[in-house]
Amino acid sequence: MWAVRRGQLFRALWGSQAPAASSRPRSAEPGSLPVPHCWSCGIPLPARGGLPRFCPACQALQPPESQPDLFRLLGCDRSFNINVQQLQQRFRSLQRSLHPDYFSQRPQKERDFSEQHSSLVNRAYQTLLSPLRRGLYLLELNGVELAKGTDSDIDVEFLKEIMEINETLAEPNNEAKIEEIESFIEVKREELTKDVSKAFERDDLQEAKKLLAKMKYFENLEDKVKSKKNPS
Repeated sequence: MWAVRRGQLFRALWGSQAPAASSRPRSAEPGSLPVPHCWSCGIPLPARGGLPRFCPACQALQPPESQPDLFRLLGCDRSFNINVQQLQQRFRSLQRSLHPDYFSQRPQKERDFSEQHSSLVNRAYQTLLSPLRRGLYLLELNGVELAKGTDSDIDVEFLKEIMEINETLAEPNNEAKIEEIESFIEVKREELTKDVSKAFERDDLQEAKKLLAKMKYFENLEDKVKSKKNPS
């Protein structure tokens, strides 16, 4: 039963056009990147296979890439605008394929790889599902990062607005105002998400960076609202 299930899993992730296995490892061309080999049977692996990667010969699960593309891992285009439904479907599919039951009879090394892949898939899903984290990840892929500990890119009026909201949240017995602030945060978050999308479409990374910095402020406010409504 295990062999059948692993075969089905392999086809689901690689597709019907699985690369043919070669019994003779090939050395890399001079000056090219090293060709990865299966840790279990030693055959060379295709330069660009499915993720997670399985050996086309012995179907052993391979270790995760050191710096995987989270968009590629979850079957999404590298874009701020993604199909959330497809993202969720791919995530559930990967969760099933990496379930411990599939690897319970496999070597410890492969069981460890499945746990690493599962952790990576969860991180990728949380990153791409959130507009803020997705945007920050896109900036990172393009070599742009938000400056830490500085508000130099944020206009003064915006910072004053955030300060006033924080002061209101600090007041006691202000349930009505908290509901009002929660609605305001939701509206602003939707507006900023649309603006960030337009900035990325124009390839205006600096504008996207400024807008994402504002989104981060509203996420912090949202956390404070939740803590206020549900004190531990």
